[in-house]
Amino acid sequence: MRTRTLLRIPLLPALLAAALATAGLTVLAPPAGGTTAAAVIDVTTAAQLKSALTAARPGDTIRLADGTYTGNFTATTPATASARITLTGSSKAVLTAGGGYGLHLNGASHWTVQGITVTGGQKGIMIDTANGVVVDSVTVHGLDMEGVHFRMSSSNGVIRNSRIHDTGNDGRGMGEGVYVGTANTLSDRSDNVQILNNVIGPDVGGESIDIKEGTTGAKIVGNTFDGRGMTGVHYDDSWVDVKGNNVLVENNTGRSTLNNGFEVHTQQSGWGCGTVFRANKADLTSATGPNRYAIHAPHHSPSCRTTVYADNTRTGGRGLVTPGVPVTG
Repeated sequence: MRTRTLLRIPLLPALLAAALATAGLTVLAPPAGGTTAAAVIDVTTAAQLKSALTAARPGDTIRLADGTYTGNFTATTPATASARITLTGSSKAVLTAGGGYGLHLNGASHWTVQGITVTGGQKGIMIDTANGVVVDSVTVHGLDMEGVHFRMSSSNGVIRNSRIHDTGNDGRGMGEGVYVGTANTLSDRSDNVQILNNVIGPDVGGESIDIKEGTTGAKIVGNTFDGRGMTGVHYDDSWVDVKGNNVLVENNTGRSTLNNGFEVHTQQSGWGCGTVFRANKADLTSATGPNRYAIHAPHHSPSCRTTVYADNTRTGGRGLVTPGVPVTG
């Protein structure tokens, strides 16, 4: 990959080229044959960022300088698995929205968002109809509603090594840290989303992670949850709430909860089945709710199983798991 501060934009229409030039990004003519190498696009202003998000092509990297980028930012161009588009910067490159979505990947499959901070909007990073999106080492905070949301059948996504806190500030209990799918529908197949090695909380105004019915194959592994600041609104009383199928919950650690640590529910018939819990640690010493289980699976049945391994541990509370749910190994 060649690194340059000038932006090449093959085959873009004249109006877009003019807009980019106005934003301070120079347009390079494509070489003979109409093909170009991937570019690194250095961005220092909000106007340049909006132009770069529009102009980026598979293989490109948009590199943000430290600073504040005020506005709502949207990417719609899909990349490919072999030629991803990357938006990267340090945690001091801050996207600040006055409302709406801070960063919206709308149909922008195979993008990587790395290192930056998103704050100040209604929602942080929204991923719609976009497969293979990777969100890595970002900070998301100071939002009215949820932090990072995989929605509208955005499958095979990853959020890892990130920090999410101070969400749900409108007080309506819709401030989940990571939200997968859509409530009350089975048409949103945001499958196989991986949530890995993140720190979520405190002051998250919904569950740290909410996996909705209609989604399958999520992996929740290696995360740390701090439930201080739970609202209790809309059943915000656990770190994780699973309503999808075949979810792995492994090697997570949580502290400070109103009621339970991890929950599995059947919101719609045939869903909330096949969840596996391994090697999770739950500190329930501050819990005051009616159940106070490390793992609460009230809808477990032979036809809709929850599997709980004995290497899960808890401190405080009433017990490791809801009575009637067997512990394996």
